[in-house]
Parts: sequence; C-alpha cells; structure tokens
Amino acid sequence: MIDLRKDIKQILILAFLLFISTATLMGSNPKREFRGAWLHVIGQTQWQNKTTEQAKAYIREQFDKLQNAGCNAVIFQVRPMADAVYKSELEPWSSWLTGKRGKAPSPMWDPMEYAIEEAHKRGMEFHAWLNPYRVTSTAKEVLPADHMSNRHPERFFRYNGQILFDPAYQENRDHICEVITDILDRYDVDAIHIDDYFYPYPVKGQAIPDDKSYAKFGNGKNRGDWRRHNVDLLIEQMHRTIKEKKPWVRFGVSPFGIWRNKKSDPRGSNSSGLQNYDDLYADVLLWAKNGWIDYLAPQLYWNLDTQAAPSRSLAKWWNDNANGVDIYIGQDVQRTMNVADPGNNDKNELDTKVKLSRRLPNVKGNIWWHGYWVTGNYKGAADSLAMKYQSTIALPPAYGDVHQRPKTIADLKIEKKGGDTFLSWEAPKRQGMREHESDIVKYIVYEFFPGESQNIEDSEAIVAMTPLTRVKVDSDKGLTFAVTAVDRMNRESKPVYIYSK
Repeated sequence: MIDLRKDIKQILILAFLLFISTATLMGSNPKREFRGAWLHVIGQTQWQNKTTEQAKAYIREQFDKLQNAGCNAVIFQVRPMADAVYKSELEPWSSWLTGKRGKAPSPMWDPMEYAIEEAHKRGMEFHAWLNPYRVTSTAKEVLPADHMSNRHPERFFRYNGQILFDPAYQENRDHICEVITDILDRYDVDAIHIDDYFYPYPVKGQAIPDDKSYAKFGNGKNRGDWRRHNVDLLIEQMHRTIKEKKPWVRFGVSPFGIWRNKKSDPRGSNSSGLQNYDDLYADVLLWAKNGWIDYLAPQLYWNLDTQAAPSRSLAKWWNDNANGVDIYIGQDVQRTMNVADPGNNDKNELDTKVKLSRRLPNVKGNIWWHGYWVTGNYKGAADSLAMKYQSTIALPPAYGDVHQRPKTIADLKIEKKGGDTFLSWEAPKRQGMREHESDIVKYIVYEFFPGESQNIEDSEAIVAMTPLTRVKVDSDKGLTFAVTAVDRMNRESKPVYIYSK
C-alpha cells in the first residue's frame, strides 16, 4: 500500500529545499551593480514614424520594461552623427528622429529632456551617449550647404563613404566639448558616454585621408603615435570639460573589446582580432591610467569561447587591466541567448556571463546591447534578468570619496490612507542653492520581517529606489522599514528605521 503521508512529507521537504535554494540564489544578487542598457537612435526608423505623443509613450514603455528587467541605467543616444536628439543651437535635429536632418519635431518636444525625466522618475541613471567624430553614416546623405563640413572642409575627411571630423584639429575638439558643455548646462545627465568610433574602422584597400593634416600638425612624429595623441587630446579635454562644469557627472567610454593582441604587445590579450590601439588609434588603458575616464564598458559581444576573441578570457583581461576605473562589460543579448553553453549544461550563455562578471573584483556590472533586445524579451532574456539575475533592486556603484556620506532623512512616518500604508519623510537640506555632488537625488527603502536581521547590505531587503519622499509599502504589522538617502555620487546615508505596529 502507498504511504501517502510519507510521499506528501517528501514533497514538502523537496519544496522547502527548492525554496531555500531559490532564495539563496536570489540573495546572491549584489546590492551594488551597474545594470545598463544601450538604446540607440541611429538605424532605428521607428522614431521617424511616431507622433510626439507616440514617441513619449514609446520611451515610457522602453524604460518600464528595462526597469522591470532590473536595469538601473539607460544609455540613450543623443548625438549619433554630429546632430541632436534634443534642442540644440549648435547642431541640427537628427534625421533619425524626424526623417530629415535639421527638421524639428512637430509638435515640438525635447526627447532628451523627456527621457531624463522619465529615467529619474524610475530611480534610473541617464547616460547621454554621443558619437564624437561621425558626421554621416552613408555616402548617400547630402548635408545642407551651410553645414560645418561644407564651411570648413579642411577639418573633415571622407572615409568609406562617411564624412568624419578630422581628429587632428583643435577646432574640432573645441566644438565637441562645446556640445558637451551645452548638454551639461541645460540637462541633468548622470554621465557623458561615448562609444567605440574613434579613427574609423579600417576598410581593406582604403587609407585614412589625413595627409594634409599630418603634414600640418605631425611634426615628423610616427603617424600611428600622432593619431593616438590626437584622440588622447580629445579625451583629456572632454574629461576636463565635464569635471570643471559638473564634477559628479561621470565620463564613460565603451571601446571595442580588444585593446591589443598579445602578439602585438605582451600586455595584450589572448585574442587575434582588430585592436583599439593599432586600428582605431585609441589607447583606452592610458585614459584610465591618467584618470581621464570614470568607467570602461568594453564591448565583449562575442561568445564565451570564440576563437579570435573569447569573451570569457577577455573579461578577465579587462578586469586585470582596469587601471583604477570601473569595468562594465558590454554584453550582446542576441549572441548570448543564441548559443548554448555545454560547460554549464545550459541552452544559452547568460548564466555563465553574469556569474563571471560578478566574480571579477574590478567588474562592477554589465550593459546590455542592445536595450531593444531586452525590452523585446529576446528568447526570454528579459524574463531571465527579471526573475533571476536582476531580480533584486541594485544601486549603481558609488564614486568619489566613498567615506563621505550624505545626510540622513528626517521625520520618517508611517501613514494609513484608504486601506493602504505609506512611508513618508523629509529630504535632507541641500548644501547651498547651486547643484552639488552631495545633492540627494533618490532614496532606498528597505523592508524587514519580524525576527529578520535588519541588514541593509541584503539586496533582497530593498523594496524601492525612488526620487519621491513618499512610497506605498506593505500593510502587515510587525514590519520594520529603513530609508536611506543617495547623493549624485551614489553614496548612501545611514539608515533611519521605523517599526510598523
């Protein structure tokens, strides 16, 4: 005869063990981790086909889906081709937004302003993503007669059908930094972000047409060293521009995933692909070493064991060569979800890639390329992030003097209204009227059950990350809540506790 009581007991034990293992796994998610997503405009024709209200709704939808997948930052493309996805007196409206370069949206709106507002509502960071040198993306595009490249043709060159700023000219560096200054003056961005396009990606049989500028500025220097120096000058000037204007705004670079191959340099990686240093003239390690950038997001879009560029070993290489800056790994969602990981007995590589990033001490998070694959839940990527790898709310890494903590909140209260329970509090007083790195920009709300350790380092205890000073919480009696304040550098204050009777 079957002993049902024994079978039920075994089932309950198994269910309990499964619950414990799941809780342990969820609890392993770090409290601090950068979880970004790139949202590009270039090549995305859906923007041109939307009304203002439809475009706003689209931004809200994308940000909601990223937040639901556990992301805490959006890297939003605002200057794809010396143009603007925002109101600018310096450069024309982007054709990728309106269908024609220079054509303003109608009815008028400012996409960057709106996107910043929506990101911050959700407690997410907004990183303004610019491409420094690109002016056109195809040979077919005709620029207006009064375009800068037509007024000052000597400061530009054409390569592979594209028009690009010549990095040799100080006037071009000044213009790019003027654009950045304008953004910093008018928009509450959390970071300025540039991607992997420095000198153009090489095309077989084509030489970069910079003979004239080399003759003018090269002073006999090795051509490669001279080109690298030109890019170094831009990065240094961008850093200085940002930090003099708003020291709390981070400067991040997302380079191609290989600095140099070991066969070119003993310091290089075990890879055999294109090289930042030699092919794009970008010495990103020097920028980190000199303190010109705050984070690097190398584009490790390859699979774990791709022969020419294995992302498994490249992640370790970037960790070992961080030079004091945070590393966020650029992960290709499609390739990650398309390829099985036999070593992990898994149908995709997501688990291994996330766990690898969390084992490396200088790797502080991941950025998902591209965000539309996350919001589109490509092969369940968003579900996996939401339910497992990013199931808990995470604060982005802190910057600056991490020993300097913001002031605590005041007058924490529990309010009951219409059957709902709310926490409310008063914000700490600002330091003067001008913006400052110590300004409070959001709050973290923690919830603890009766008898539970009140440990604010436990990621599972976080129930909200919000700019508001009033949030809805659980109504159960016996709960303890804690609230902390977070400043522009992502530094967290001491907690203030309150007990729900």
